[in-house]
Amino acid sequence: MRIENFSPHRTAEVKDLVLGVLAEEGFGFDSDKDSDLDDIADHYLNDGGMFFIGMLKDEVIGTAAVRRINAEKCEIRRIYVKQKFRGRKYGRQLFLHALSYARAHYPVVTLKTNRSLERAISMYNKHGFSVVREDINTLFFRMES
Repeated sequence: MRIENFSPHRTAEVKDLVLGVLAEEGFGFDSDKDSDLDDIADHYLNDGGMFFIGMLKDEVIGTAAVRRINAEKCEIRRIYVKQKFRGRKYGRQLFLHALSYARAHYPVVTLKTNRSLERAISMYNKHGFSVVREDINTLFFRMES
């Protein structure tokens, strides 16, 4: 897999991938939380963040994003891999690529995940993130440089 910076001509493909993975995991479309997928450049690239896509040949198979919160803090988001490509460490590669970008640009890196996603939680803990808050379904993580 090669990791590329997002290009607007990939918008529909990226949106389909993310919404497809969410549906597979039992999460429905949320017009508030998922509105970023309609204008990725505006939500990420034009505001100090980055959006990465994992490519095999000419197919987008995964995503990872870094969203700027403020000058000191960002959030890693949108770590998704198509189901047929899981188990090959592509998600880990995308996560580490986003983490590298985040740590190079922000002293504080945050992320959140559904508490049912045990493999993701393990990966975040392994790479230095700590849970700072919990609610019924979500764990909130933080890492400081």
